[in-house]
Amino acid sequence: MIRTFALTAAFLAPVASFAQELPTAPYLPLNMATQAAQTAVEACSAEGYNVSVAIVARSGVTKAILRADNAGPHTVGSSTGKAFTSASLGRATADLANFIGGNPQNDGMRDMDTRLVIQAGGLPIKIGGALIGGIGVGGAPSGDIDANCARAGLDAIGAE
Repeated sequence: MIRTFALTAAFLAPVASFAQELPTAPYLPLNMATQAAQTAVEACSAEGYNVSVAIVARSGVTKAILRADNAGPHTVGSSTGKAFTSASLGRATADLANFIGGNPQNDGMRDMDTRLVIQAGGLPIKIGGALIGGIGVGGAPSGDIDANCARAGLDAIGAE
């Protein structure tokens, strides 16, 4: 009996130590994603703008989309693209637009992925210094207004 126990322990020990060494990564819980999206929609609605808000995980997979009543049909794609861009590149989309606009040699960035939307209104979601997703807002008359609504969503969840 002791021999069987010793053999079993010897075989399982490497598995147990391997499992303990697996990396862990912070992620964006669904309740935080929906709270940020709802707050962003409400911030724009309070200013009279009907927008869509998309939240994506760090992987670029969509976590939440909210479309305000009477938001234009293009706003869902715009918000999703802005969120994806911020999550995948880790930067605000307005900063990327300025970076590309001021450096023509970087114009190819626009064509790296068909999901990229390089217009103001997308912000990375960072908590505790970790990039965990992106938020995108589309539909206000300017990207700056979109970005302000996105910022309100991030503030609601304590994101940087």
